Amino acid sequence: MKAFVHEGKEGLNWTRIADIEDRELKPNEVKIRIMTAGLNHRDLFVLERHKEEAPLIIGSDAAGIVEETGEDVKKFQAGDEVVINPGLGWEEESAAPPEDFQIIGLPDHGTFAEYLNIPEANVEPKPPHLTWEEAGVFSLVGLTSYRALFTRGGLKASHTLLLPGAGSGAVTFMLLFAKKTGARVIVTSRSEQKRKKALEMGADKAIDSELDWEEQLAGEKVDLAVDAVGAATFQKSLDQLKKGGTMVIFGSSTGDEVKLNLREFFYGQFNLLGSTMGSHEEYQDMLSFMSKHNIKPAVDRVYPLEEAAEALRHLEKGAQFGKIALRIGELEGGK
Repeated sequence: MKAFVHEGKEGLNWTRIADIEDRELKPNEVKIRIMTAGLNHRDLFVLERHKEEAPLIIGSDAAGIVEETGEDVKKFQAGDEVVINPGLGWEEESAAPPEDFQIIGLPDHGTFAEYLNIPEANVEPKPPHLTWEEAGVFSLVGLTSYRALFTRGGLKASHTLLLPGAGSGAVTFMLLFAKKTGARVIVTSRSEQKRKKALEMGADKAIDSELDWEEQLAGEKVDLAVDAVGAATFQKSLDQLKKGGTMVIFGSSTGDEVKLNLREFFYGQFNLLGSTMGSHEEYQDMLSFMSKHNIKPAVDRVYPLEEAAEALRHLEKGAQFGKIALRIGELEGGK
């Protein structure tokens, strides 16, 4: 099968389109003909972390059509349209992922290929309100966002929510989720265009992340901040919390280490929580929430599989608003 692989040394220069032999289908697995796949920042990190000579198919998000099922598979049959949960080994919602939790795309093969074998437990019917391009891009970031907002952050309709980094896949998802919940949402971005788009998507306020946040918010404080940016926005986000407010962290793209004034923190009675991807139980809850509220991911751009390297360069620039998709299978006969 045709696939986009990384091999040999660090970086995007060590990627190529290759012919990879199909793997034998295990009894509990579903073989999926991939229609579309989605890019995540994790894919860029994988290019730095994978240093093996053996080619690795990268990618974690995808949607497609069941091609074949293992002998123990009961829920699906050939021809079913499906989406995949990229997280392996985390079935039920819990305080933290199991020790053996993994995400497809490293250390094992991922989704930037014509076919994928994955356990039946990680497959769900494709939401009918989504196009193939929308269905292929949302799972990793959607599940991460859902857990951060609801399981960890406890978002309520009465809350005001702060989301730094408007335009990222995670922030666009959290904005959509939060507005359907009824919460007030404030986003930040240094890009005027991204702030404008966020307002068009329903954000109540959009501020310039490079200017003084407190001045722009005129003293308004928030109940919950969900920060996936990292060191660059950590203190600014914390400074906007109400007394007793909560901050959830699930990313550190601008640095892993921050300074924290403990006295200000404990006098503020703040809650600081970590979060990651979620369980399959939460994935099912997220799908129900998306279907109930007709939520569709924002798709910035679509590339053919042959241009996966160019798609990753576009992601690396950070100019996108929403998700980037790869078109792999023929879209005839479906949305």
